[in-house]
Amino acid sequence: MTDQLPFGFSTTASEVLSGIDLTGKTMIVTGGASGIGIETVKSLAAAGASVTIAARRPGAAEDVAQALRTETGNPKIEVRALDLSDLKSVRAFVTDWDKPVHALVNNAGIMMLPELERSAEGCEMQFATNFLGHFALTLGLRQHLAKAQGARVVSVSSTGSLFGPVFWDDPHFRFIPYNPLLAYAQSKTACILLSIGIRDRWASDGIVSNALNPGAIATNLQRHTGGLRTPEHLRKTPEQGASTSVLLAASPLVEGINGRYFDNCQEAPLVAQRPERKLEGVASYALDSANADRLWEMALNLVGEHK
Repeated sequence: MTDQLPFGFSTTASEVLSGIDLTGKTMIVTGGASGIGIETVKSLAAAGASVTIAARRPGAAEDVAQALRTETGNPKIEVRALDLSDLKSVRAFVTDWDKPVHALVNNAGIMMLPELERSAEGCEMQFATNFLGHFALTLGLRQHLAKAQGARVVSVSSTGSLFGPVFWDDPHFRFIPYNPLLAYAQSKTACILLSIGIRDRWASDGIVSNALNPGAIATNLQRHTGGLRTPEHLRKTPEQGASTSVLLAASPLVEGINGRYFDNCQEAPLVAQRPERKLEGVASYALDSANADRLWEMALNLVGEHK
């Protein structure tokens, strides 16, 4: 476990980055124009970083970016188109990128689609968007992350990962009856395993990778669930929800930390079974190197990379 950090449940992203100068750093935040993505971009930019919002709807994202440029006083906030469910879009983003990446925050996501939807490649849509698109993006940006000499990859997961592992023999629900929660759980477990896979493969490039649970925040993410169901005293504001993301993306307090899972700005404990009362911790299957290897190979095949 990492040492106890001076932050907690109520810490905001701006508090985490207080006194930190990110001038000269280039960072990418997927889904940076909504929910906690906005606060992630805002706090990184306010600390001086050049931040690219990777967004499915670049027009709407540009409005957010302009507001953030004004609010932070940092003109170095740009928007680039990225649809994570479309591998052609991911490849186009990667092809157009030509700068070192000091931090990649894989933040975008969808949650509990009520009906089974598939990507153009035939993958279940939550798996395709939350994990596979981010896998392809991260893989494509590897050389740019390596050039940063100390890059960080941050994967936003969820306590939803506690509801299920990766369904190896049927990840796209061709046999298993589709279940919105199980599909979401699988995708968020895969996000954690992505960080383990990066740790096990890219350490020699100076790249570290960690995953996190941002907490329960009322955003558009819950549009298919009838709104946020978490009791009010356990909810966070978007400013609080972005705190662990920016901690892992930019704080010197976690320098060199690799392949861990964080919650409330602290490393989360390993749990042997899903807690009944308060969802917290991380399941062993989500931190398992053998599972990470298996997922990496599966993902390589799905995105058409054979390395």
